[in-house]
Amino acid sequence: MTKIQQQLFKMQDMEYKKFHARLIPSVSPEKIIGVRTPDLRKFSAEFYRQNKGTSALEDFFSSMPHDYYEENNLHGFLIERISDFEQCIFQLERFFPCIDNWATCDMIRPKVFSKNKEKLLPLVKKWISSEKTYVCRFGIEQLMCFFLDADFKPEYLELVASVKSCEYYVKMMVSWFFATALSKQWDCSIKIIEERRLDEWCHNKTIQKAVESFRITAEQKKYLRSMKSQ
Repeated sequence: MTKIQQQLFKMQDMEYKKFHARLIPSVSPEKIIGVRTPDLRKFSAEFYRQNKGTSALEDFFSSMPHDYYEENNLHGFLIERISDFEQCIFQLERFFPCIDNWATCDMIRPKVFSKNKEKLLPLVKKWISSEKTYVCRFGIEQLMCFFLDADFKPEYLELVASVKSCEYYVKMMVSWFFATALSKQWDCSIKIIEERRLDEWCHNKTIQKAVESFRITAEQKKYLRSMKSQ
C-alpha cells in the first residue's frame, strides 16, 4: 500500500462507503475506500500545498491507473488546483482514460477555466464530440457551467442537441444541460423542446428536471408538462 493510500484509509467511513457504492454502480465496491468528499478535498488542498513544484505531485499524476476510486477523485481535485491553463489541460486529458464513473467526472471543476473561456471553448467542443462517455459528459458539463450566462450563444444549444448517444450518463447530462438552459436562457432553449429536437428519453427527462427546478416559473412548468411525451 502506498503512503497516499494509507492516508486515505485513515479517513475511511464504512457506512459512507456502503451508501456511496450504491450511487456509482460502474465502480466495484472493492475499489471504494469510503472517504467523504469534504475530507478528500481538504486532504487534496494540503497535499497540493505541500508538494506543488516537487516530484511527489508528478509521481502521483504518473501513477495511473490508480487502484481506488478515491485516488481518482484526489487526482481530479489536484488538477483543479493547477493555475497554468495549458498544464491543467495536459493533466486533465492525460487523466480522461481513467475516469470510469459519473461522480469522478462531475467533481472536476478547474479554477483556471473561468479565466480562460476563450481558450476553453474549442476544447469543450472537442470533448463534446468525443465517443468516450465521460469525455463527452465532461465537455457538456463545462459548457453548462461556463457558457450559459453572460457568454451564452444560441449555437451552444445546437452543439448539445446534436449529441446522439445511447450511453445513459451522456443522455443524463444532455438532459441536465437543457434543464439548466431553460432556467437561464428560456427564450432560446424552449424552441429545442417545442421542436422536439432531442430523443424522446432526453426530451422527457429534460422536462422532468426543469419542472423540479425552483428557477422555472409555475407558468413555464405548466407549459413544459403539456409537451411531455406519453
